[in-house]
Amino acid sequence: MAGKLTVVGFGPGGKEDMTLRAVHAIEDADIVTGYTAYVDLLKEFFPDKTYKATGMMKEVDRCRSAIEDAASGKKVAIVSSGDSGIYGMTGLVYELAEEMKAGIEIESVPGVTAASSSASVLGAPLMHDTALISLSDLMTSIEKIMDRVDAAGRADFVIALYNPKSRNRTEYLGQAADILLKYRSPETPVGIVRDAGRKDQSKTLTTLGKLKDADVDMFCTVVIGNSQTYVRDGLMITPRGYRGKRF
Repeated sequence: MAGKLTVVGFGPGGKEDMTLRAVHAIEDADIVTGYTAYVDLLKEFFPDKTYKATGMMKEVDRCRSAIEDAASGKKVAIVSSGDSGIYGMTGLVYELAEEMKAGIEIESVPGVTAASSSASVLGAPLMHDTALISLSDLMTSIEKIMDRVDAAGRADFVIALYNPKSRNRTEYLGQAADILLKYRSPETPVGIVRDAGRKDQSKTLTTLGKLKDADVDMFCTVVIGNSQTYVRDGLMITPRGYRGKRF
């Protein structure tokens, strides 16, 4: 008899930011499968669970293993930080389950994504239309990524950049900033949050003109304001447009 596979977004990492659905799904699982760093985070809160962990770049193997365990009758939770449906495992699970003709029940449990958790640290920068863009070119060509940055800049979206910089990708953030400077002032506010929602959380406020020199790594989310975003009392705020409106 086939079991169930639940794809769980557990948020930034702390239990206080997990949804009740996420907590219940993990507690109810026979096996919790995930990237090694995520499993290590969860062991603090769910020490008695049975875990299967794989390293970076093993996403396909991880999902196949979880599907096979569910097909054998187990209740499996495959976990992602943030939201499982935003740069997480949900899409890959559905694709592989169809390919494998697994015949299992699949449920997706959403979580607090990095843009949301970072925005709460910075103030209220995502109050208007927002684009989420990953600067990782592992799955998408850098040409297409920069086309999307250009389109978002031209359309005056607030932009949340995921995976902004790594040891092998040191120039992409500067390239994105240069593109956006075609459309926005160098004084446009930018917020950088490292380890959002975790013990070592920190934030930095800078500007678009200074972004390429900022201290940024893979643990950061970069939020770039639109033409209306401003900073007051250390908070980054994007007006929604309520003032002056009559309802």
